[in-house]
Amino acid sequence: MQHYWDIIANSYTGYWNYLLGEISHLAWHNYFWWLVGLSLFAWTAEILFPWRKDQPRIRQDFWLDGFYMFFNYFLFSLIAYNAVSNVAVDIFNSALASIGITNLVAIEISSLPHWAQLLTLFIVADFIHWNVHRMLHRVPWMWKFHQVHHSVKQMGFAAHLRFHWMENVFYKTAQYIPLAMIGFGLKDFFIVHIFATAIGHLNHSNLNLSYGPLKYVLNNPKMHIWHHVKELPAGRKYGINYGISLSLWDYLFGTAVIPSDGRDIELGFPGDETFPKTLIKQLAFPPRS
Repeated sequence: MQHYWDIIANSYTGYWNYLLGEISHLAWHNYFWWLVGLSLFAWTAEILFPWRKDQPRIRQDFWLDGFYMFFNYFLFSLIAYNAVSNVAVDIFNSALASIGITNLVAIEISSLPHWAQLLTLFIVADFIHWNVHRMLHRVPWMWKFHQVHHSVKQMGFAAHLRFHWMENVFYKTAQYIPLAMIGFGLKDFFIVHIFATAIGHLNHSNLNLSYGPLKYVLNNPKMHIWHHVKELPAGRKYGINYGISLSLWDYLFGTAVIPSDGRDIELGFPGDETFPKTLIKQLAFPPRS
């Protein structure tokens, strides 16, 4: 038991020192300032080239979404997730060791060029996320948490990171074993995560982007706006356009639907009038009115 208390204590002190370093030092590998920079870039682009020109520059729930950005990527890990996940990983590794498995890496890709390693990580991680996203819409108790993200009524870049903290658990748990088996490094995760964050900001932004022929590969605002439509197209009970970074999966598996220009469609979900509007109620387990 003392072993796990040591892991918890080291997790808190280690993450606290990491967070202080992120905020106080500018460096190319500093995710905190990358997030700030990407957010300012997307917001500036929205102000200069808005798709919905009558939408306020500081749109509905802008500051709420701003808080979610920092809560989900930094504060939540400090409060609980980092310590709990480190304990869970240690228990998992100990269980594997008890049956003679001491290394999860099953596919060695270090011999590939670095760009190929990054591309492989990006594609595999995004496919995992696409499947988790589908489950968030299809499984009723998971949908209760995902409703926080779909409570957005005016789309903007910061809506990208408005999601319930349980989604961190869903996504990171689902990707742990597959990505560990391929043996990616932390630097690779960082680079891919920055790229995915940039795409996610643009997907949710108030920008008229579709990327031409690349729309069949990359998710984009004109496609993703339909994912947030309040009234889903007929026969699409569980949603459409699940793509996180890539639209490719939706086109491959028949979930890509863009009925028309979605600039002025109503966003949300049926019954969202009674969904909690305050941060505390949205962060509850599960969100409750």
